[in-house]
Amino acid sequence: MFMNMKKIKIKQVKSSIDRNERQKRTLRALGITKMHQEVEVEATPQIEGMIRKIKHLLAVEDVK
Repeated sequence: MFMNMKKIKIKQVKSSIDRNERQKRTLRALGITKMHQEVEVEATPQIEGMIRKIKHLLAVEDVK
């Protein structure tokens, strides 16, 4: 029973300098290590929750 998950592209657009450690670790958990780096991830509820917590640092778009 394989469900085709929707993919999203995440890009860091604001610096993690002067952010708390939890936000920095959330960025790292999403696979983002540098400014303006883009990663493509599946839109699971866990990933969407992480994005919501640091949405002020990211640009998010759907992948077709």
